Amino acid sequence: MTKFITVLIVFSFLFATQFSNAKELENSPESIHTEGGEGSVKIGDCPAACDVRCSATSHKSACLMYCNLCCKKCLCVPSGTYGNKEECPCYNNLKTQEGGPKCP
Repeated sequence: MTKFITVLIVFSFLFATQFSNAKELENSPESIHTEGGEGSVKIGDCPAACDVRCSATSHKSACLMYCNLCCKKCLCVPSGTYGNKEECPCYNNLKTQEGGPKCP
């Protein structure tokens, strides 16, 4: 029973910190996404921008890996958690060897 309570507390803590970080990013004075286009994100801002982009996926580690790779190449991450790739043509045009989209 104590293991169950401990696990419940840990998950509650993780859940609460996930939403508190999202609110901080949402209310920050410096917006990570500035009307798209190459160069709208600095390399140092890629991890934070990709955290936002990949926040709703069930494949978070793969999403973060590819998003950061694309962000460092294009210096842009589309706003939101899905779509909006027209904001970043470079990000949108990167393809896998099979021809599918490389960037999430």
